[in-house]
Amino acid sequence: MKKTSLSLLTLIAVLLMSACADESSYSPAEDAQDAGREFIRASLDGNMRKAEFYLLKDSSNIMLFEKWKKDYYNKLSTEERVSFKNANILPIKIENENDSTVHYSFSNSYKSTDTTTVKIIRSNGIWQVDLKELH
Repeated sequence: MKKTSLSLLTLIAVLLMSACADESSYSPAEDAQDAGREFIRASLDGNMRKAEFYLLKDSSNIMLFEKWKKDYYNKLSTEERVSFKNANILPIKIENENDSTVHYSFSNSYKSTDTTTVKIIRSNGIWQVDLKELH
């Protein structure tokens, strides 16, 4: 019994350390374009932990991100996930609204007719994606 408990505790500790190590390996975006590119690439790759790192963390964005994962991403077939992972980001227009807000319009080479615009804001000196105005 003690051996099983010790093994379980060790496994949990290793998982927690690896989760922390993953997030600490991401670098904050240097500018809005970098934040958009990192978020989009991570989303296409299915790396939700990394995508969430570049997400503005408020209750609305977290809810929207979780809903997108549940209603869309988790329902993709293996083939679709591979196609998105292999896709290139196709920037269409990057437009500054002001010194702390940028609109990043893009498509991808797998679904090139699907155009999306995300809002990227600088909050507390950090560039992050705000999904509340996704279109």
